[in-house]
Amino acid sequence: MSSAEQSKTVVTGSKPSAQLLNLSVRLSSLAALGCFLLVLWQVISRSPLPGKTGWPEALLIVTLTLTTLVSLTRQLPAQNVLLAAAIIGGLGGIAHGVGAVTAIPFGPFTYLNDCGPKLFNILAWPIPALWIVIVLNSRGVGRLILRPWRKLRNYGFWLIGITTALVVLLDLALDPFSTKVNNYWFWLPTTFPVTWHGAPLTNSLGWLVTTLLILALATPPLINKQPRSRKSPPDFHPLVVWLLLLALFATGAVVQQLWTAAGFCLGAGMVTAFFALRGARW
Repeated sequence: MSSAEQSKTVVTGSKPSAQLLNLSVRLSSLAALGCFLLVLWQVISRSPLPGKTGWPEALLIVTLTLTTLVSLTRQLPAQNVLLAAAIIGGLGGIAHGVGAVTAIPFGPFTYLNDCGPKLFNILAWPIPALWIVIVLNSRGVGRLILRPWRKLRNYGFWLIGITTALVVLLDLALDPFSTKVNNYWFWLPTTFPVTWHGAPLTNSLGWLVTTLLILALATPPLINKQPRSRKSPPDFHPLVVWLLLLALFATGAVVQQLWTAAGFCLGAGMVTAFFALRGARW
């Protein structure tokens, strides 16, 4: 068999698996979108859906985690994606578990019943998955922003910095949604006079430090070491997930008349979308 025929065989043989992967991304994305709409309707109507309390939010977390990981396997081997997810979810969960017991590094808080069952009677079960969704999609948005400068020597450090900033931004939008719109956790008083809708400023510092530690360990498996023959197209999946989460948090803030939180979400979304779409054009 000639080299041309061999190459044709390899390409043809890889098509079914690529098609199956793309189908999996579409199906998981549609499932996540459906769950998002259910939660959004619940927030707008201010009334829970029939059934056990919290099931739409639980499905949203699960489907968002699934579509995030499946989408990433289009760029990286599955074992790399799973390893990175284990590092992110594990370290994020440990940080919040320690925080629930010692108030370090986020500040004093306690999980409420609406957050669901607790792992080891300490950590709310969605927290590790939430870390996976936030960190991986923030990193994907950071890659879009930095596309014009991906050849820079310090590109990796810039990506870690921008990813961390996007994670902190999303957490600042998440906290009012989790404490004022829903009752997922409760912040205890501290000696700090300034708070963000009840959350102490140490919370943002804790997310920043934890994210930096996570990225230091999770970045190696997230690097695509395979040579590329041509420029890859931009991946907008992380941007869509990131903006939909922000839209959900903003909607909850508007419903509860938390105007500073709503304005923050709107501003963060517009600025992030502008730079991400600008970078994607390169």
